[in-house]
Amino acid sequence: MLRRFPLLTLLAVMSALPAGVSRAQDIDTCFAIADRVASGREVTAADKEAGHKACQAALAASSSVVQKSQIQDADFDIIGRPAQKAN
Repeated sequence: MLRRFPLLTLLAVMSALPAGVSRAQDIDTCFAIADRVASGREVTAADKEAGHKACQAALAASSSVVQKSQIQDADFDIIGRPAQKAN
């Protein structure tokens, strides 16, 4: 059992690495598209869709409340803010 522990640990670490890289790419894509929209540059519907999907993937992968808030704001920049409910 002691001989297998380092191998199992290495496998666990290696399996976690691609998810982190993927999440970082999703966050970068989300923020990049949101910045383009917020700055008034022209953004295609396909870019908006890709940005929205990246934001949603980043939201699902993040456990930080602060980061989730920032990602949500970026997603709202891309897809628009939800309509306010009438009181």
